[in-house]
Amino acid sequence: MTYGSGASAHEVLRGLSVTVQPGEFVCIVGPSGAGKTTLLRCLSGLLRPTAGTVTIGDKKVTEPVAEIAVVFQDYRGSLMPWLRVLDNVAFPLEGMGVKRAERVQRAQESLEAVGLGDVGQKYPWQLSGGMQQRVAIARGLAYRAPILLMDEPFGSVDAQARFELEDLALRLRKERGITVIVVTHDIDEAVYLSDRVIVVAGKPTHVVDDVTVDLGDERDQITTRALPRFAELRTRVFAEIKREREPGAVVR
Repeated sequence: MTYGSGASAHEVLRGLSVTVQPGEFVCIVGPSGAGKTTLLRCLSGLLRPTAGTVTIGDKKVTEPVAEIAVVFQDYRGSLMPWLRVLDNVAFPLEGMGVKRAERVQRAQESLEAVGLGDVGQKYPWQLSGGMQQRVAIARGLAYRAPILLMDEPFGSVDAQARFELEDLALRLRKERGITVIVVTHDIDEAVYLSDRVIVVAGKPTHVVDDVTVDLGDERDQITTRALPRFAELRTRVFAEIKREREPGAVVR
């Protein structure tokens, strides 16, 4: 992916190739400014790469598609404060041609899935930050898409809410069998959530490591993070990022 042209051209991504299997939970991590959000926008069809392709199976993604739902970084910018919570979740379905009764049903089911079945008539500003982000996730679920992309989805909430949202994401993946790809700068979060962590870095950005996270299917915020293997994986990911930022750096 290159922005601009000629002498002012800025190449963000080059030779970046990743395959995600159905049902996988994959996190993409890298230094700030590495183009992680640009990559996610390319994956979602919101941005067309300068070269190369994004595919779901044999289908090329050149624009937003029904198979992909996106949860953006800042819930405050994605939720409409003048709409009640249920209507916020249901609203995007209107553009898909879903009839009113089904929109309401799907929105209510999605709110129940994220533990907010009783707040549909409230406004977003009446909810805590963590609850508002749950609403944003519910809106993504209402699409019933098999692939969920999330861009720094838990970065705007406090630590306790963040842990709860991480566990919610794991539960939803397990219950719905969806594929989840999360862009995050938080290495601990990436290791805790993922089946694989894709480390991107460099100028232009490329894949520097593809880390299999062998911590089992059942994760717990206390016991999983206390495992020696968790620390090993975290150190490996951090070392790759630090090495790219500071060539020659040694991390022990």
